[in-house]
Amino acid sequence: MPELTSSYVDSLAPNAAAIKNGQGLVRKKSFIQLHRSENGELLFGQCAGSGKTPYECSVDFVAPENPVFRCSCPSRQFPCKHTLGLLYAYVEGQSFTPAQVPETIAAKREKAEKREENKVKQAAEGTGSKPKKVNKSALKKKISAQLEGLDLLEKLVLSLIRGGLSTIDAKTLKTVQEHVKQLGNYYLSGAQIELRRFALLLGKGQDREQSYTYAVEQLTRLHAFIKKGRSYLTARSEDPELAPDYESTIDEWLGHAWQLAELKEYGLTESDVELLQLAFYSYDDHARQEFVDLGYWLDMASGMIHKTVHYRPYKAAKLLREDDSFFDVAKIPLLYKYPGELNARVRYEEMMARLVTPADLAQVRVHADRSFAEAIKRVKNQLKNPLSDKQPVLLLYAASLGVTEHGEYVITDEAGGQLVLGDISSLPQGTLQLLPFLSPASLKGCSLLVMFEHDLDQGRLVAQPLSVITDEGITRLLY
Repeated sequence: MPELTSSYVDSLAPNAAAIKNGQGLVRKKSFIQLHRSENGELLFGQCAGSGKTPYECSVDFVAPENPVFRCSCPSRQFPCKHTLGLLYAYVEGQSFTPAQVPETIAAKREKAEKREENKVKQAAEGTGSKPKKVNKSALKKKISAQLEGLDLLEKLVLSLIRGGLSTIDAKTLKTVQEHVKQLGNYYLSGAQIELRRFALLLGKGQDREQSYTYAVEQLTRLHAFIKKGRSYLTARSEDPELAPDYESTIDEWLGHAWQLAELKEYGLTESDVELLQLAFYSYDDHARQEFVDLGYWLDMASGMIHKTVHYRPYKAAKLLREDDSFFDVAKIPLLYKYPGELNARVRYEEMMARLVTPADLAQVRVHADRSFAEAIKRVKNQLKNPLSDKQPVLLLYAASLGVTEHGEYVITDEAGGQLVLGDISSLPQGTLQLLPFLSPASLKGCSLLVMFEHDLDQGRLVAQPLSVITDEGITRLLY
């Protein structure tokens, strides 16, 4: 059984309400019986419910990285509050008496083992699930439609550029919104999102002039996407194998949703990875019409900063599991990596947790960039690409963090190089106002997770701290 912590149990819950309800069952002492198997792989018990018969609930760790939840309650929520409560009771140190595995669970285990054996046998004999074949005829039609959609988008973008932003009125914005809808018919969902983002920038009424600079940048991004997208689609249509580009993000811009099987097929996986989450926050992306849960993680071996992204469309948000902060080290058997640059997106299906140790915090310091000049150079190289992530995140080591005579917060590297900190517009909240609350000891020899953004109005690079990491722990400034 994995090392159970409250943070790990929280990560299993579908939403905050499930966490609250599961913990509430423990506080109310709703569990009539609490048992564990002799080898500790199974936790099971009975929980009082609204009816006369208590619910039978269990959590099976026979496969530690992929626990199986079972409960006799009618809840459609998975895992339900009863199985979560069972885990919270264990984490809080309540007494679980040793007992034999119930026959019903033993029978279900046996069936699961047979299914796994059959999968292994089929894989060895080559009779299992075969790789999904690409319907090249349908794909060529899709590419043709996408090229037609790019032509439509280009006409709109060029007309907006020629007319000038100041001439855009309600009628023009309505035309833009109509094009947003049409792009969905041309399989250009990525461009659809970015064009909607442009419309939102200019739909602010009297404050529109304040958005002109960023609206121009958005048009620049769309124009660059049209050129690169057309070149890429034309080349791909001429390729007999019609292979996607798994080294850049152009396919995502074109609306391709990478499947885990595809990432594995192209070798975009890594085994036995340990990740430590350094920052997490959620925000409402009006252009995507989705809530986004975003986490930044340190790969404890390579030192790379990856990100996990969880999208919850408005219409289905209540039915989808929310991501949350995670305070342990995640031990991942197989990590999937999306095409990307400094902060490639990653995903995983199975995970075990362990507590963060002093050695882990020391490793954070080892992986932090020592030279601000080199770090900024890497950031600028990424920002040169119009289609790149415009808010790259790096881990920096600061010999000191202080305030200048002008009242600006500044971090200094070991060579004396300095970087002025500031709050950036794309984040849901500022963090500089929290720095005075840090202890003086944490302001020297610390590591900072920093998000960069090019402030177009001021023409300078802005760096906002997301977390401060010392040998004592991680202080998250964004939440």
